Amino acid sequence: MTPLDFDARHLWHPYTNVLDPGPMHLITHADGVMLTRDDGGQMIDAMSSWWCAVHGHNHPSIVGAMQDQIGQMPHVMFGGLTHNPAIELGRRLVDLLPKGLDRIFYCDSGSVSIEVALKMAVQYQKAMGHENRVEFATIRGGYHGDTWKAMSVCDPVNGMHGLFRGALSVQHFLPRPPITIAQDWSDDPEVNGLGALQHLLATKGTQIAALIIEPVVQGAGGMYFYHPNWLKQARDMCKAHGVLMILDEIATGFGRTGKLFAMDHADIVPDIICLGKALTGGHISMATTVATETVARGIGESDASVLMHGPTYMANPLACAAATASLDLIAAGHWRAQVSAIADQMTQELAPARKLPRVKDVRVLGAIGVIEMHDWVDPSVAHQMAPQTGVWLRPFAHNIYCMPPYVISSDQLSQVTAAMVSLAKGM
Repeated sequence: MTPLDFDARHLWHPYTNVLDPGPMHLITHADGVMLTRDDGGQMIDAMSSWWCAVHGHNHPSIVGAMQDQIGQMPHVMFGGLTHNPAIELGRRLVDLLPKGLDRIFYCDSGSVSIEVALKMAVQYQKAMGHENRVEFATIRGGYHGDTWKAMSVCDPVNGMHGLFRGALSVQHFLPRPPITIAQDWSDDPEVNGLGALQHLLATKGTQIAALIIEPVVQGAGGMYFYHPNWLKQARDMCKAHGVLMILDEIATGFGRTGKLFAMDHADIVPDIICLGKALTGGHISMATTVATETVARGIGESDASVLMHGPTYMANPLACAAATASLDLIAAGHWRAQVSAIADQMTQELAPARKLPRVKDVRVLGAIGVIEMHDWVDPSVAHQMAPQTGVWLRPFAHNIYCMPPYVISSDQLSQVTAAMVSLAKGM
């Protein structure tokens, strides 16, 4: 049985029918922006391996940090113990994040960081004497992960987890902000969509622990870019009603949108922020949930006093070393020029797709390029085309999109945009 035959018979891939998994490529090596298959062919990783490998694969600084660490201490429990990799990573995060976000809880995946944030919000509200504040508000079109509570704040109808309706906690879903980042802002709450939030907070605010939202960019919910003013005014409304704001920056953090964090487009600071993906540059799984001192102290001074969560691999030293090296690369600042150049080039090279009859929209924000189709896009078509185009794309729903590593060259990016336009023509 060949490796691919064994894979097809025994391995269960994400969002895949085990009876019909579709085309599969066996990758033997990843370096920079390139993926090498077992047949020797190469493909540009236009997905940054689900948006995390922002510095490229096998980056020498990150790999070196991990090699140094694995020889000293691959793992040790974080309960009652600490270690320098966790402390050093904490220093980098405090330096990068806005003042006030400085209580760091290490997690082992993005979905887990969402679970932790939701727990923090409920425990804090209970500590403040608000026993009824156990529900959450969010907007339609959102995605926050695949674990149980995280699924409950994903879009209940059009999201990936509609199958579980009836089994999940019922949350409060607001209309998606109707004004995009490319459109002029209106202060009319009936036009900008904030009227729905104001009504919800006025009528149900005493039951809501937090508003959780992806800032400016809805990722897996449709690559929708909404206006930062919605986020800015929503922050003020939440404060006025005692509702915490949780920002899910797992996909957008560390430069992806052209700002260090997507929240910077709105110039706000949330009560809790979730970070992941690019945190380690895609070299090993890790995430973090960071809260303000107010939230942390509120929980700490309560009767419960301890946050009820503790992953086995919390603050894994190997992951901390990788993340510290990745954040050092972010702190160097080269990503700003790289992302700006990517945005300019994609804007120019994806523009011809607007004329295609089956294309609904073309949009770019930072190092995110999207061709939205009128019809659903079959990802297997892109997978089959990859060896010919030399570009690895994984469309979803109606979107052909890319989130390339920041280190991609101009020629490589042209190859990516050409593959996207070609795929759009063939749909």
